[in-house]
Amino acid sequence: MGNQFNPRAPAMLEFLLQLIGEGLLQLVLEALAELGFHSLAEPFRRPPNPWLAALGYALFGLLAGFISLFIVESHFLREKPLQILNLIVTPVLVGFAMAQIGAWRARRGDAVLRIDRFAYAYLFALAFAIVRFLCAK
Repeated sequence: MGNQFNPRAPAMLEFLLQLIGEGLLQLVLEALAELGFHSLAEPFRRPPNPWLAALGYALFGLLAGFISLFIVESHFLREKPLQILNLIVTPVLVGFAMAQIGAWRARRGDAVLRIDRFAYAYLFALAFAIVRFLCAK
Protein backbone atom coordinates (compact mmCIF):
# COMPACT_ATOMS: atom_id res chain seq x y z
CA MET A 1 0.00 0.00 0.00
CA GLY A 2 2.59 2.48 -0.95
CA ASN A 3 1.96 5.94 -2.20
CA GLN A 4 0.54 5.37 -5.62
CA PHE A 5 0.82 8.15 -8.17
CA ASN A 6 -1.75 8.48 -10.91
CA PRO A 7 0.09 9.77 -14.01
CA ARG A 8 -3.13 11.32 -15.32
CA ALA A 9 -3.71 13.41 -12.15
CA PRO A 10 -1.54 16.41 -13.18
CA ALA A 11 -3.23 16.57 -16.59
CA MET A 12 -6.69 16.41 -14.99
CA LEU A 13 -5.75 19.09 -12.46
CA GLU A 14 -4.40 21.33 -15.23
CA PHE A 15 -7.59 20.81 -17.24
CA LEU A 16 -9.78 21.67 -14.23
CA LEU A 17 -7.75 24.80 -13.48
CA GLN A 18 -7.99 25.91 -17.12
CA LEU A 19 -11.73 25.30 -17.09
CA ILE A 20 -12.18 27.28 -13.87
CA GLY A 21 -9.85 30.02 -15.14
CA GLU A 22 -11.74 30.29 -18.42
CA GLY A 23 -15.06 30.49 -16.58
CA LEU A 24 -13.76 33.14 -14.20
CA LEU A 25 -12.29 35.13 -17.07
CA GLN A 26 -15.59 35.09 -18.94
CA LEU A 27 -17.50 36.03 -15.78
CA VAL A 28 -15.19 38.95 -15.02
CA LEU A 29 -15.25 40.21 -18.63
CA GLU A 30 -19.02 39.93 -18.81
CA ALA A 31 -19.39 41.80 -15.52
CA LEU A 32 -17.08 44.53 -16.83
CA ALA A 33 -19.02 44.70 -20.10
CA GLU A 34 -22.30 45.03 -18.22
CA LEU A 35 -20.83 47.77 -16.05
CA GLY A 36 -19.61 49.49 -19.21
CA PHE A 37 -23.03 49.34 -20.85
CA HIS A 38 -24.71 50.65 -17.71
CA SER A 39 -22.18 53.46 -17.42
CA LEU A 40 -22.67 54.41 -21.08
CA ALA A 41 -26.43 54.60 -20.56
CA GLU A 42 -26.22 56.40 -17.22
CA PRO A 43 -25.56 59.91 -18.54
CA PHE A 44 -28.94 59.76 -20.28
CA ARG A 45 -30.97 58.60 -17.25
CA ARG A 46 -32.87 60.80 -14.85
CA PRO A 47 -31.88 60.88 -11.98
CA PRO A 48 -28.41 59.60 -12.71
CA ASN A 49 -26.09 57.64 -10.52
CA PRO A 50 -23.25 60.20 -10.45
CA TRP A 51 -20.50 57.56 -10.40
CA LEU A 52 -21.87 55.64 -13.36
CA ALA A 53 -22.58 58.88 -15.22
CA ALA A 54 -18.96 59.94 -14.62
CA LEU A 55 -17.74 56.61 -15.94
CA GLY A 56 -19.99 57.03 -18.97
CA TYR A 57 -18.58 60.46 -19.74
CA ALA A 58 -15.04 59.13 -19.34
CA LEU A 59 -15.83 56.33 -21.80
CA PHE A 60 -17.36 58.84 -24.22
CA GLY A 61 -14.18 60.93 -23.90
CA LEU A 62 -12.02 57.92 -24.66
CA LEU A 63 -14.14 57.09 -27.69
CA ALA A 64 -14.05 60.67 -28.92
CA GLY A 65 -10.27 60.72 -28.44
CA PHE A 66 -9.86 57.61 -30.57
CA ILE A 67 -12.18 59.00 -33.25
CA SER A 68 -10.15 62.22 -33.29
CA LEU A 69 -7.05 60.21 -34.18
CA PHE A 70 -8.67 59.29 -37.50
CA ILE A 71 -9.28 62.97 -38.21
CA VAL A 72 -5.97 64.40 -36.94
CA GLU A 73 -3.44 61.69 -36.24
CA SER A 74 -0.56 63.89 -35.07
CA HIS A 75 -0.04 66.13 -32.05
CA PHE A 76 -0.68 69.81 -32.50
CA LEU A 77 2.24 70.49 -30.15
CA ARG A 78 5.53 68.81 -31.06
CA GLU A 79 7.54 69.32 -27.85
CA LYS A 80 6.89 66.77 -25.08
CA PRO A 81 6.81 69.36 -22.23
CA LEU A 82 4.11 71.30 -24.09
CA GLN A 83 2.15 68.09 -24.68
CA ILE A 84 2.25 67.36 -20.94
CA LEU A 85 1.20 70.92 -20.14
CA ASN A 86 -1.64 70.56 -22.64
CA LEU A 87 -2.70 67.32 -20.95
CA ILE A 88 -2.96 69.15 -17.61
CA VAL A 89 -4.32 72.55 -18.62
CA THR A 90 -6.72 71.87 -21.49
CA PRO A 91 -9.18 69.63 -19.59
CA VAL A 92 -9.37 72.23 -16.81
CA LEU A 93 -10.06 75.01 -19.33
CA VAL A 94 -12.66 72.88 -21.12
CA GLY A 95 -14.31 72.10 -17.78
CA PHE A 96 -14.54 75.79 -16.91
CA ALA A 97 -15.80 76.69 -20.38
CA MET A 98 -18.54 74.06 -20.24
CA ALA A 99 -19.51 75.19 -16.74
CA GLN A 100 -19.88 78.74 -18.10
CA ILE A 101 -22.05 77.46 -20.93
CA GLY A 102 -24.14 75.60 -18.34
CA ALA A 103 -24.53 78.75 -16.25
CA TRP A 104 -25.52 80.71 -19.36
CA ARG A 105 -28.11 78.06 -20.26
CA ALA A 106 -29.47 78.09 -16.71
CA ARG A 107 -29.85 81.91 -16.78
CA ARG A 108 -31.80 81.61 -20.04
CA GLY A 109 -34.02 78.91 -18.57
CA ASP A 110 -32.70 76.26 -20.96
CA ALA A 111 -32.11 72.68 -19.93
CA VAL A 112 -28.70 72.17 -18.36
CA LEU A 113 -27.00 68.96 -19.36
CA ARG A 114 -24.66 67.03 -17.09
CA ILE A 115 -21.74 67.84 -19.38
CA ASP A 116 -22.46 71.51 -18.60
CA ARG A 117 -21.01 70.90 -15.14
CA PHE A 118 -17.30 71.24 -14.53
CA ALA A 119 -16.66 67.71 -13.22
CA TYR A 120 -18.33 65.86 -16.09
CA ALA A 121 -16.82 68.14 -18.73
CA TYR A 122 -13.38 67.87 -17.13
CA LEU A 123 -13.59 64.07 -17.02
CA PHE A 124 -14.65 63.87 -20.67
CA ALA A 125 -11.88 66.25 -21.76
CA LEU A 126 -9.25 64.50 -19.63
CA ALA A 127 -10.09 61.09 -21.11
CA PHE A 128 -10.00 62.63 -24.59
CA ALA A 129 -6.66 64.31 -23.88
CA ILE A 130 -5.11 61.15 -22.44
CA VAL A 131 -5.92 59.20 -25.61
CA ARG A 132 -4.45 61.96 -27.79
CA PHE A 133 -1.37 62.24 -25.54
CA LEU A 134 -0.68 58.50 -25.62
CA CYS A 135 -1.72 57.60 -29.16
CA ALA A 136 -1.12 60.59 -31.45
CA LYS A 137 2.01 60.56 -33.57
